[in-house]
Amino acid sequence: MHRTAPVQYVSAPAGRGAITRAVTATGTVNPVLTIIVGTYVSGVIQNLYCDYNTQVRAYQVCAKIDPRPYQAIFDQYSGQLLRDQAVLDRDRTDLVRYQQLAAQNSIARQQAEDQGYVVNQDAATVKLDQALVDGAKLNLDYTDIISPVNGTVVSRSVTGGQTVAASFQTPTLFLIATDLKQMEVDTNTSEGDMGGVKEGDKATFTVDAFPQRVFQGAVSQVRQSPQTVQNVVTYDVVVSIDNSDLALIPGMTASTQIIIDQRNDVLRVPNQALRYVPGGLSAVGAAGARTPTNKPPEVWVLRDGQPVAVTVVTGLSDDNFTEIVKGDLNPGDQVISAESRGNVSAQSGLPPPRL
Repeated sequence: MHRTAPVQYVSAPAGRGAITRAVTATGTVNPVLTIIVGTYVSGVIQNLYCDYNTQVRAYQVCAKIDPRPYQAIFDQYSGQLLRDQAVLDRDRTDLVRYQQLAAQNSIARQQAEDQGYVVNQDAATVKLDQALVDGAKLNLDYTDIISPVNGTVVSRSVTGGQTVAASFQTPTLFLIATDLKQMEVDTNTSEGDMGGVKEGDKATFTVDAFPQRVFQGAVSQVRQSPQTVQNVVTYDVVVSIDNSDLALIPGMTASTQIIIDQRNDVLRVPNQALRYVPGGLSAVGAAGARTPTNKPPEVWVLRDGQPVAVTVVTGLSDDNFTEIVKGDLNPGDQVISAESRGNVSAQSGLPPPRL
């Protein structure tokens, strides 16, 4: 009954493969450029020519505001301009006649000079009238709501008969995405992960609509403006992707992995192997202290059925594996990650979990 139970080791072979360190973030799929189409003038929406998913061309009319009030103002100023232009023409004719009479000493020279002042005032009035006509014409043209770019209408915020008021803030009527074949993911990346993220890093992400598909992209922008929500600071890292098949739709939530470092065909061991301590609790000192942190890392290897400590130099690490840069370790060596003796097991130097 007092015999020592044999030790059983859990091991895995050291091997060659890739190690990838990635930053995980959640983001939203958006078009690269979205144009907000508003209105400069107020009025009632008379006609709508664009709807959701409408393909539009630059300068295409998407909506029409009732132009009658602006047409009336334009006609009023146009008539005023014609009247004042006629007055100017009459006064100019009188000026020529007064100048001829003044040259013949038939009238006082002062009368001819006064007529010149009247003509100048008439010319100024005509110029002001022309400005009013131009402004009225501009407002009349603004009753046509046009698309400034080629693209796709992704949002419509008005209906026919609705009154829009362009007072202090321009109301949004349409959102037009310039090219849905080029999309981007705006990710909220933790401030602790920003040190390794840079433009050009490769990225992958998935969306709920296509859980089995992995989309490929690259970091196109690392924005330096912080976003603080409940004392949590994040930064916007933009990932550009090709959406030629139009599978991605604006607004989708993307689970993104930004690859900040990757090494291929390196010697690697499971991370548990670097945390394994022979003997489990017996490896912990009487005061509960563990091995000093300044001790070089080591792995335990099964050689001839016995565990042998091998000091190593580690490199890149991810969630599963750690690169072995230097050490007496070869591909195929069985590295120990845990042990069991009777009903007591040792893994990473910790006692077995309670059930």
